[in-house]
Order: sequence, then C-alpha cells, then structure tokens
Amino acid sequence: MPVPKNYRMLPQARRLRREMTPQERKLWYLFLKDYPVKIYRQRIIESFIVDFYCASAKLVIELDGQHHFTEQGKHYDAERSQILNSHGLRVIRFTNHDVDTKFSQVCDVIHHAISQTEAIPK
Repeated sequence: MPVPKNYRMLPQARRLRREMTPQERKLWYLFLKDYPVKIYRQRIIESFIVDFYCASAKLVIELDGQHHFTEQGKHYDAERSQILNSHGLRVIRFTNHDVDTKFSQVCDVIHHAISQTEAIPK
C-alpha cells in the first residue's frame, strides 16, 4: 500500500531536488542514483519531505545537518521518525559529517538495510 502524500508540497520537493546539499548530492550521484532498486530523492511522505526513499525496501534515508542537533531538531526528528515508522517505514540517519568522512561505511549500511528486505531480486 502506498504511503500518503501531501501533493501541495510538490513545489518545495522539486526545489529541494534542485538545491541538494553537497552531502545529498554526493550520496545521490556516487551511490544511490544507479543503485539496483529505485530510490527517490526528496520524496513526499505525508507532509514531510524525506531526503531519500526506497519504496520497495520501505526505507527512508535521512542526512542530518547542524539544525538536527538542537533540542528542537532532535524532538522534531523523533516525532517525524515515529510517524514514518507508523507507516511501516524504517528510518536510518547519517550526519553530513558521516557522508564526508565515512562515505563507504554509509553506503555499506544503506546496502545492508536494503538487502535485508525483498527489494533486491535474488
């Protein structure tokens, strides 16, 4: 069953796709874009725009910048993850620093998370 989508957020999602952060751009172009299963960038789920989404694996991938480490940011992320989890989605988070300094490990974690599902044909 598809996840709900607030279509009024489409212009903002399109803008975010055009204006990806350097870390989002790196992860997208060096790993996710050509991954064997479809991964979407800046996907709308409910009234949220997630950084990356693999529907077949029910996986949300979030890259967290500085504002995620404030008390308000942590609270918002926890609430948001809980809502996403209620739709049967798994949320994995990486810091921008992780993408900059541990890129291969980030890719390994994502690949492992997807390969644990039925998303990749055997």
